[in-house]
Amino acid sequence: MSPIFPLSVAALLACLSFSALGEKLRIVTEPWSPYVIVDGNHASGLDYDTTSIVFERLGIDVEWQFLPWKRCLMMLSEGEADGVLDIFKDEARADLLYPNEPLSSVDWVLFQANARPHAFNSMEDLHGLTVGVSPGYRYSPAFDNSTSFIREPAPSHEANFGKLIRDRIDLMVTDRLLGRQMIKRLKLEGQVSQLPVVLNHRGQYLALRPNAGMDLLVQRFSAELKRFKREPAYAELVERYTGEMSTARPEEPGESVDKTVEQQESGAL
Repeated sequence: MSPIFPLSVAALLACLSFSALGEKLRIVTEPWSPYVIVDGNHASGLDYDTTSIVFERLGIDVEWQFLPWKRCLMMLSEGEADGVLDIFKDEARADLLYPNEPLSSVDWVLFQANARPHAFNSMEDLHGLTVGVSPGYRYSPAFDNSTSFIREPAPSHEANFGKLIRDRIDLMVTDRLLGRQMIKRLKLEGQVSQLPVVLNHRGQYLALRPNAGMDLLVQRFSAELKRFKREPAYAELVERYTGEMSTARPEEPGESVDKTVEQQESGAL
């Protein structure tokens, strides 16, 4: 028997259904609205719903876990998860398998307390400031590697907004859509506002650990995702969760503020 035959069978089984092997695809991600929303035992969100629909069409059963981002990445690297949702393509994670098609996009932007405004047009404007970040997140090479300001992590997005209005940090960075929804949910209108310059624009992806058949599964996921994003059902999801109309596919790679100052409306992870 050719050694290629067993591998082909394994790939076919992995792509057709993990249920055929009595298994589920284990995917981890962090809740962050509007992409992944967890309310009690109910999960929803633009990227969660989209991924669930695509896998259902492919006949793949999924087991979801919602955890802090650093824990998600740890489970992925230790083989405790098969994939992670809403991750950026990154050279440091080149061992992962990414579909060609992104799920959505984020715009990393800065938020300020209106009582203590800060002008921001370039990285030099952050000199000497303390900026709230989320553990394990990557924003842009210029922002992540700068030594001219302090990056102070917080355990949650809510905590970062709390530190911002209590003058414990000067600015905070998060996704544009998430930030706007958090301001509304935390009733911070008039107290916190978004600065207009986009630090970075990035596509968000599903990524899988390399195993038998996973490369073929990633290809099938990408093809089905492209088909779904052309359907009215996808446009309805975008409008429901973001309040915006569905647009063209996210650009990848994104451009950092070092290269261009984007005046735009993102994604994150």
